[in-house]
Amino acid sequence: MEEPPSVIVIAQLSDVHFDGGPRSAERTRAVLEYLDALPYDLDAVLVSGDIADNGTPAEYEQARAHLVSRHPMVVCPGNHDERTAFRRGLLGEAEPSAGPVDQVLRGEGFVLAVCDSSVPGEHHGRLEDSTLEWLDGVLAGTPHEVPVLVAFHHPPVELHTPYVDDIRQFGEERLAALAGRHPHLRAFLCGHAHTAAATTFAGLPLLVAPGVTSTLRLPWEAPSGPDEHVHLDEPPAVAFHVLGEDGRLTTHYRVVVARR
Repeated sequence: MEEPPSVIVIAQLSDVHFDGGPRSAERTRAVLEYLDALPYDLDAVLVSGDIADNGTPAEYEQARAHLVSRHPMVVCPGNHDERTAFRRGLLGEAEPSAGPVDQVLRGEGFVLAVCDSSVPGEHHGRLEDSTLEWLDGVLAGTPHEVPVLVAFHHPPVELHTPYVDDIRQFGEERLAALAGRHPHLRAFLCGHAHTAAATTFAGLPLLVAPGVTSTLRLPWEAPSGPDEHVHLDEPPAVAFHVLGEDGRLTTHYRVVVARR
């Protein structure tokens, strides 16, 4: 078999919403089985938030049983998650704190910094000062020749979907100022919108992963108004973020057929 090109490949799935039932579990399993069956190793798999639907211990128990991959995996919270239950159920912390769940995955030739943008008890997002300080430290401590990707759940810009834009990430000017100090920060990755999208933030790519459990109709797609925005019939999908040797980032999106 021909050797794969020398690139870094990070798969991203998002908004799995485990709720104790079979539907989300089966759709997530289909995506992870697809990734595990790939002929080459991925450098990382990112699951960018809304792991549980209601933040209950039973949902995290279900998530822990299903979020298993042969590839390195990192999972962050979203607005449907509860920090202490997330820490206990997914990170195995016996005495979990209620602080932000910030994590870093240092791969061969890249760094993936995963920030907790959730606000306890709310659906909008905001990076806490401690998270921004942590991220600044990760970036400052990474050599400038090593590209850094920053991930979180909430997009820090409007995506022209009012029902998402109302609960996007706010206080984003602080993150933009931080990004301007670190030229090796290459892109931002997020979820939350349940639709594949690509835009920019702070002069850098902002890449939005599609939802696993559902797809949101865009305002001009809803048949009878903005309340009919959840599309349950679309299959789950995954994003592949590819860093080439020249440092250029390319993103591909793939639909995955879930088993019935």
